[in-house]
Amino acid sequence: MATNPTSDAAGASGVREVKSAARTIEVLEFLAARQGTLTRLSEVSDALEWPRSSTHALLQTLVARGWVQTEPTGSYYSIGIRALLAGTSYIDRDPRVRLAHPILADLATSLGETVHLARLDRDQVVYLATVESREYTRVMPRVGRRLPAVHTSLGKAILAEEPAARPTEMAPALTRFSHTRLAELEEDLALAEQRGYAIDEQENTEGLRCIGLALRYTRPVTDAISCSVPIRRLTPGRWEEIIAALEVARDRIEESAPVVGP
Repeated sequence: MATNPTSDAAGASGVREVKSAARTIEVLEFLAARQGTLTRLSEVSDALEWPRSSTHALLQTLVARGWVQTEPTGSYYSIGIRALLAGTSYIDRDPRVRLAHPILADLATSLGETVHLARLDRDQVVYLATVESREYTRVMPRVGRRLPAVHTSLGKAILAEEPAARPTEMAPALTRFSHTRLAELEEDLALAEQRGYAIDEQENTEGLRCIGLALRYTRPVTDAISCSVPIRRLTPGRWEEIIAALEVARDRIEESAPVVGP
């Protein structure tokens, strides 16, 4: 992952980007994308294509400030608690997350399944809220997690509404069921647009089928809700029940939230 080639260029505002600030953000985003995996200094410097000495100095500064943490030997790095505090602040101040959460809680209780709210961020979706099923153990924590939009029902529901946001190349496959060709994705998005909901057929987690519906309270559309269901629990009647319940929840959220955008 190379540094941004336009990092020294003036942005749309006419203000030149601060290189040290940009590098700090690149380090934090790289470590956050590692999903808690302990990472060596060499891995960070190689991925960002920076000298190890300056990478080490920046990492140590972030460790001292609590944005990055390291284990006792100082050989490995991961995202720190300050990043959690910043992320929590973002979620806490977002009125749409606050509005959607009790509706998602009702949905999860009525269905007995895990439900999510996520937002598109470039080519990924970021999970902003999750209400877990009590019927089965979750695979991993969800809030703050990022996944390629093209491999989730959440992302595909948004992309079906927003052709301009669709990728020009596919993200690496996450499972043997993930789409690997743009043509496959386009066919899937066309079906999602026609049905009004997107489906993830074990594309990011094997054994799970997910249904995603876009939330149209912003223009362009950026958010979606979904329900994740173990395939072993699905029957045709159950599938239809989940879709109907998601549509009701989607309508409740949209009716409660003012539309923003053109």
